[in-house]
Amino acid sequence: MSTPIGNYGDITFRAIETLKDADFIICEEYKEAKRILSRFNIEKELISLNEHNENEASTEIFRIIREGKSAALISDCGTPLFSDPGTQLVQLCIDAGIEVIPIPGASSIMAALAGSGFSLKRFYYAGWLSPKTEIRKKELLRLKGIKELIVVMETPYRLKTLISDVEKSFGSSVNIVIGFDLTLPTEKFLRGNAGELNKLIHEKNLKGEFVFIIDNSANSVK
Repeated sequence: MSTPIGNYGDITFRAIETLKDADFIICEEYKEAKRILSRFNIEKELISLNEHNENEASTEIFRIIREGKSAALISDCGTPLFSDPGTQLVQLCIDAGIEVIPIPGASSIMAALAGSGFSLKRFYYAGWLSPKTEIRKKELLRLKGIKELIVVMETPYRLKTLISDVEKSFGSSVNIVIGFDLTLPTEKFLRGNAGELNKLIHEKNLKGEFVFIIDNSANSVK
């Protein structure tokens, strides 16, 4: 189920009721889960399922669910399973005929696309690129061949590296929109071509949570 990506006002009534009704809550990190539960005065047993314990935790949580307990799966923020752990547990439940009900809500990807101004007939979700330089360059060259809007996720401290690599791989003229601090009072959108935004980001030393969108729909392969 989805939780806010920054602004607690974005949580849905259905999400709050689901958290209240669940026998226990599956989360990535206890700190983030406790913060949102405290905000809505909800007290529940928490079980952590993250990238470090996914295999073992999925098996144990599945056992508890099979015994008749209900669970709500959340990530640290936003909609779970997009580059987050939990897919293995969901598949175990599906295979066993246990009902899985998605509770929609906040998504940084959808918010960034909606505010981008680009045509949204279709897009390609590239997710997180490799932190290793040579692998990331190969990934970007592969993405250059996809003639769609391309959505890339990355950590705040690698924004400068990402914009520089995108300019080198796609060219200075490719149009980009970067959604910063989405849903927060500090939210802003940067719009321009790769060359312009590369210069701006380095000059202003911009940092923050972001979603990176490349408009490669009309960019020719070189």
